Amino acid sequence: MTTTPQAVRPLTARSAILSLLLGAHPPEAPGSSIVGWGRALGVNEPAVRVALTRMVAAGDLDRADSVYRLSPRLLRRQERQDAAIEQRTLPWGGEWHGAAVTAVGAGAAARADLRQRMGAARFGELREGFWMRPANLDWTPDPAVAGSLEVMTVRPERPAAELATALFDLDAWASTAQELTVSLAAAEHLAERIAIAAAVVRHLVADPLLPAELLPPDWPGPGLRSTYSTFREDLVERISG
Repeated sequence: MTTTPQAVRPLTARSAILSLLLGAHPPEAPGSSIVGWGRALGVNEPAVRVALTRMVAAGDLDRADSVYRLSPRLLRRQERQDAAIEQRTLPWGGEWHGAAVTAVGAGAAARADLRQRMGAARFGELREGFWMRPANLDWTPDPAVAGSLEVMTVRPERPAAELATALFDLDAWASTAQELTVSLAAAEHLAERIAIAAAVVRHLVADPLLPAELLPPDWPGPGLRSTYSTFREDLVERISG
């Protein structure tokens, strides 16, 4: 039995279903296949059926006849996960994206939403209301918050590696990535591996995707992606079989 990192959450009927559909292209499956999938993970049929009903009611899944499919909201989550795993970056010429919050009097919910969206776009907050990241991603502001931001491209005088360290907790990300890499490679039981893999995906989504010249030596991002890709290939083969 492997030591479980703190980032790993226990596998539930809902997370078992999501692990199947988020990894499937197209992201859909008949109810009977989902029940069989749950059984393989030690989740009984009643628990899977209850989870499916609740996920449809909550807007996580759409159902047509006996086939369940990810809702548009979770399709966007799948897209973010796929992008995080594929790690598509652009050549970096030293410029940075900057985004200053210009909205005045926004409520707590609006501020929290903007913070979540900027974090999902892999920006770090240099100071309250001013976000930055290297301009090595094809980024445009989310339309939902674009009207609240003044967007700019800048070339700071501060050393780039020092600025990256101020924006992102690279040591913490690397430490968790190393734990997850070891745990996923060592896990033997399918349910345990899927729970760890879900934590890997969440962690990869939080990868700041910095240019190589701004990363510490022995950055574990590529190793974590490689380990997860091997797991996903094995999982797709198992599902297809």
